[in-house]
Amino acid sequence: MKQRKRKNTVKPVDLMAVYLVLRETFGHRGWWPGDSPLEIAVGAILTQNTSWKNVEKAIANLKAERALSIRALRDLPVDELARIIRPSGYFNQKALKLKAFVEFLDRDYKGSLTAAFRDDTAALREKLLAVKGIGKETADSILLYAGGHRSFVIDLYTRRILTRHGWAPEDVEYDEMKAMFEDAIPPEVELYNDYHAQLVAVGNRFCRKTPSCEGCPLQPMLP
Repeated sequence: MKQRKRKNTVKPVDLMAVYLVLRETFGHRGWWPGDSPLEIAVGAILTQNTSWKNVEKAIANLKAERALSIRALRDLPVDELARIIRPSGYFNQKALKLKAFVEFLDRDYKGSLTAAFRDDTAALREKLLAVKGIGKETADSILLYAGGHRSFVIDLYTRRILTRHGWAPEDVEYDEMKAMFEDAIPPEVELYNDYHAQLVAVGNRFCRKTPSCEGCPLQPMLP
């Protein structure tokens, strides 16, 4: 079988050294915000294709309507749920995704998020990926931030940073990049959590769609 051609040259990188540079620059990030595992899981679904500010508005609405519970999400009519989470954008689709998530918990874990998080990481990830509307980034965000599972999150910022620095090929697949991190750094939930948050900080401030490299702590590492 012929190997797939890579679009760019990849150079070796010490990913732990990269983290230490970022930690020295930004300090501990303390991400992901949320008052409960359910709020974090809901936020992971709502943040698809929107800014976090919009997610915060939608979650505030859910709290105001006393709708941020498994029971409430189960019982609310889908159109009413869509109205409440409207600030998050794509609210009709996201209401269906939240419903599908609750149906999954009801079916596999008797409606208990706590029971779900007791499951094996790989098994739970596979089940989450089978839920309509939950992709790999969302599943890993739920696992890591809501459930405390060792499952590194790959997002657009992470992909952009690694490919621009030549540390990963432009056509790298999600699970391939995820494995790069999990093979290179200690398997610690707190480290996975903070490392991803550090990359988000770089992405927000410097590694945007149009890069602004001046002052970026990773600028010296550019090819």
